[in-house]
Amino acid sequence: MSKADSTNEAKSDSNMTDNSKMNSGALAVSEATASFMTGVADVSMAEVKLGQLAQDKSSNARIKAFGEMMVRDHSKANDELKALAGKKNVTLPAKIGDAHQKKYDDLSKKSGKDFDKAYINAMVDGHEAAVSDFKKQTDNSDADVKEWVNKTLPTLQMHLDSARAIKKALKY
Repeated sequence: MSKADSTNEAKSDSNMTDNSKMNSGALAVSEATASFMTGVADVSMAEVKLGQLAQDKSSNARIKAFGEMMVRDHSKANDELKALAGKKNVTLPAKIGDAHQKKYDDLSKKSGKDFDKAYINAMVDGHEAAVSDFKKQTDNSDADVKEWVNKTLPTLQMHLDSARAIKKALKY
């Protein structure tokens, strides 16, 4: 469990003893929604970091452009999520989690076609999971979270489609 998750769990526990969710630092969303938000923050921060790595390490123009898109789009999504989390009193992680750091470390050791293949495979797998997670949240009980999810989902789907197209074009 991340530090952000345990902080949010403590806030959720205070919801049980305090019916007024907006005072005394309690969560203004369900614990499940807070967990979704912290998970998205972790993934999105990792996408930015991995996108920067792709811009630095790849010699493939399409992968470099995809990395640039990851940095741009996920930085924007991170900013929007931070604002939403502040409004809902959800604590987001300050840095990427261990699993994503390991993925970054593994990719940073690769070069050339090995890097390109591993990176784009990670982008396809990661975006498949993200699109699936977001689709499960399209009817979130919190109107603000639901609106953000429905606004962000088409971008994630476009990322997935782009990653799949690049993977298909690489043929290795």
